[in-house]
Amino acid sequence: MVDNESRTALITGASAGLGEALAEHLAADGWNLILTARGEERLAKTAERLGAEYLAGDLAWDAAHRERLVALAQDRIDLLVNNASTLGQLPLPTLDKADLSVWPDVFELNMRAPIHLAQLALPSLRRRRGAIVNITSDAATGPYPTWGAYGASKAALDQLSNVLAAEEPDVRVWSLDPGEMRTAMLTAAVGEADAAEAGDPADSAAAIVRLVEARPASGRYEAKAFKEGSNPPEGSRE
Repeated sequence: MVDNESRTALITGASAGLGEALAEHLAADGWNLILTARGEERLAKTAERLGAEYLAGDLAWDAAHRERLVALAQDRIDLLVNNASTLGQLPLPTLDKADLSVWPDVFELNMRAPIHLAQLALPSLRRRRGAIVNITSDAATGPYPTWGAYGASKAALDQLSNVLAAEEPDVRVWSLDPGEMRTAMLTAAVGEADAAEAGDPADSAAAIVRLVEARPASGRYEAKAFKEGSNPPEGSRE
């Protein structure tokens, strides 16, 4: 990657939760930021506070928005963070009661949109030897009741990340499980009481920054491996 002062990160789902926390950490480290989320009012406030560029829009079904977002970077993307995602049907149903008509929305945002953004950003990422962080979940690997659609979409993203990493040796591709965090998404899934016991998104964001700086081999990682005081995998800084 290039020097901090000229590095640019594109972050989706950046107006709240993990995306906003990561934007704050990267801005503090001198990164240039391009942020996106659906809600323009909150996104604009976040971008103004951090001195970032932004473009609000629907990542799931608006391919033109994805194209405009990458074009805004002007071929200077060093880091793509695919953080935006959706749970789909709420309350989360067991599979026997799942509304399958909702599943395309889940897979479009959680899996197809990240891969399309990666396709669009790859020319810049290859040239700048950049990286992609795809935010995944333990629901992608564990048999958690009611998390079927979300978990399946994240499992698909994990496997596509594996394949992309094999195809793009000059680009780091990481699937990152941030762990349970106190976010609106988790609250919607499990309720306020249980969500209140989860971790701080800022801690997971700091772990992502350490992942990016350590630059380990492409693969699937848990944020806890990169939290302060841990011994993260060593990486190459070429």
